[in-house]
Amino acid sequence: MGLFDYLFICVAGFIAAAVDSIAGGGGLISLPAIMAVGVPTHVSLGTNKFASTCASFTSTLTFAKSKKIYMPLIKYLIPMTLIGAGLGVYTALKVDPSVLKVMVLVLIFVVAIYTMIKKDFGNEDKFKGLTKLNIFYGCVFAFFLGFYDGFFGPGTGSFLIFLFISIFGFDFTVSAGNAKILNFVSNITSLVLFAINGKIMYLVGIPMALFMILGARVGTKIAIKNGAKVIKPIFVTIALVLTVKLLYESLIKIL
Repeated sequence: MGLFDYLFICVAGFIAAAVDSIAGGGGLISLPAIMAVGVPTHVSLGTNKFASTCASFTSTLTFAKSKKIYMPLIKYLIPMTLIGAGLGVYTALKVDPSVLKVMVLVLIFVVAIYTMIKKDFGNEDKFKGLTKLNIFYGCVFAFFLGFYDGFFGPGTGSFLIFLFISIFGFDFTVSAGNAKILNFVSNITSLVLFAINGKIMYLVGIPMALFMILGARVGTKIAIKNGAKVIKPIFVTIALVLTVKLLYESLIKIL
């Protein structure tokens, strides 16, 4: 790798982490950037997990300090996310992740359209407390999204934000904080397993991680300060970009 390659992945990492801290979907930027400099696919996944774990840890701390994470709920969801992520990475190392693309394509498009149509979606905190039923739903979704993040990844943060608004009624800011801590759990779980299997290129991951930490700090502060008015449009944009990206990749394979 040359100087330009390092500059490219560092800038991409900064932007990816800032966007991811606000609305999820940073992997849309960071993963292709790593692959663009010639890193093999599975090693790119591992290297991206290394850098994004550093960024998500930074975001989680900032959201926590601002009291934008609802721990009475999160304590139930963390173990399910951890188990799901571990199984997801194990599966990813043996199966082609493209098998999930069609399902994700449909889901993320529906999420984007629903968010645009429902004007008050996530604008106000409508959380009315925990029940056995909503905790159960949260645990189920936390497991499957943890699995998805370990297996494939793109859009996990956006899916989590949608989950916290739809099921629990949190506003966009608290939902982003809750999503970020679960994202960190799935990231660190995936990271350990990728590292054990030798799928991380540290010469790429370390400089990218440093810039992603900076990006995460900037993005998190923007999200906390501005709330739904900045998170919602970025959230919808990320969802639509992911839809177009996955559709394009599917069509390329067919043609």
